[in-house]
Amino acid sequence: MSDHIEVRVTAGSPEEADRLAGTVVGRRLAACAQIAGPITSVYWWDGEVNRSQEWLVLFKTTAERFGDLSGCVREVHSYDVPEIIAVPVAMGSGDYLSWIDRETTP
Repeated sequence: MSDHIEVRVTAGSPEEADRLAGTVVGRRLAACAQIAGPITSVYWWDGEVNRSQEWLVLFKTTAERFGDLSGCVREVHSYDVPEIIAVPVAMGSGDYLSWIDRETTP
């Protein structure tokens, strides 16, 4: 498993995306967050296909911090089942990855 991950979380509004980013980074569970959107999501919910406008928050963190980050997102997110997906960082510049380590150390 990679030591560094990018965690993807969708939010239903730019305000919620900003709140999630500020809370997670403020608690040092991620070194940074990037917000992209709006995006269109198409998904199954309550037995039917839905479409909605969402904002994507990308958190840069360490695999070690995933559990705490995931718990924080669940705590403040408005969705019943928020998207919280981690993907490994296969490669990155040494300086950047070291910065992530420093900024997410409890």
